[in-house]
Amino acid sequence: MKNIVVQKFGGTSVADIEKMRHVADVIIQEKENGNDVVVVVSAMGHTTDHLVKLAHEINPHPSERELDMLLSTGECVSMSLLTMALQTKGYKAISYNAQQIGIITENVHTKARIIDIKTDKLRKSLDDGNIIVIAGFQGVTTEGEITTLGRGGSDTSAVAIASALGAERCDIYTDVEGVYTTDPRVVPNASRLEEISYEEMLELAHAGANVLHPRSVETAKQYKMPLRVRSTFKYNNKGTLILGVEDMEINKPVAGVAADLSQVRVVVCDIPDTPGEAAILFGSLAKENISVDMIIQSYARKVKNDIAFTISKEDLGKTQEILQRVKEQLGAGDVSFDDNIAKISIIGAGMIDRPGIASTMFKTLADSGINIRMISTSEIKISCLINKEDAQKAVKALHEVFNLGCDEIAEVKGTLPDV
Repeated sequence: MKNIVVQKFGGTSVADIEKMRHVADVIIQEKENGNDVVVVVSAMGHTTDHLVKLAHEINPHPSERELDMLLSTGECVSMSLLTMALQTKGYKAISYNAQQIGIITENVHTKARIIDIKTDKLRKSLDDGNIIVIAGFQGVTTEGEITTLGRGGSDTSAVAIASALGAERCDIYTDVEGVYTTDPRVVPNASRLEEISYEEMLELAHAGANVLHPRSVETAKQYKMPLRVRSTFKYNNKGTLILGVEDMEINKPVAGVAADLSQVRVVVCDIPDTPGEAAILFGSLAKENISVDMIIQSYARKVKNDIAFTISKEDLGKTQEILQRVKEQLGAGDVSFDDNIAKISIIGAGMIDRPGIASTMFKTLADSGINIRMISTSEIKISCLINKEDAQKAVKALHEVFNLGCDEIAEVKGTLPDV
């Protein structure tokens, strides 16, 4: 029985026909290595952005159902063209969308989670000698409704499919050579990591590193699926291996620095200091699938509290509507929103039981004249909320103080994020 390798190619990797042909060669090389190959693709280039723009031009507030119907078409274009490219080169290949396979998701539009993947059709197609090309980013409910998994969801599609098939590994191809200690566009001598733990990669992804979708790392960790990030354009470079922390030899306390400029700080003032108020506030957001990141409750004055938290910019409009209702229910005061912020994080499994890491971070930011507005921590992450204009300065200073650079200059083609 052949090993199965799942390959995922992001939007920049399949941005045009010439790149499609190159991707076909990469797939064929894996097939010629004696493996069965399943490929997951994103939409070409900036197709998703273009479709979103069209939707908002015709309707400033498009329904989430119709948005999913529209956005799911981008990946279908990629899968069909790539399959044709493989067939032109003389290989058996077949494409499937999520509905044809049975990638079953919860009944949530624009950010659904996968709950099951049917593998019968995939295994039969592999047994027939096919290379399989699947549209990423999309799923279908048990009622037959098309859903999407959120931006970057093709990573999640690939890891989930690899796990369902019991693949040998899942390779995520992009336009960089792996996972770096920070964004090479900000720090040119950022180091490429040979390996990183699921835990560190998950924190980096949540902290703003756009190489991998956080849910893809969660899935890989859950099923212990070997995950590798590598360059589409430098096939011989093995990229970065993502594995369990127990399999790593940790030399440095900090593995990377990340900046997230896509958050908004929300402050709800004068919330009555009685039990259950915070539960009502955050429960109302959770019902609308809005994730909250950093949270601080401050004792503002007698029997009144202020609660500050951060959300994603994409959830701002919905959050404003919810809080307008909830503040009246709570008897709260003003609600303010600030998008002139950046979340700067240091991540490393080596932080555990290493004193002085937090103080070094705070002192470095202070020495750079950067004011900290909020702080949150976990065992392997420390995050600070700062003004957006200080983000690059903060990343450079922290990258240097924790000695994460190398002698070489990283080569970056295009942009880091892949849809």
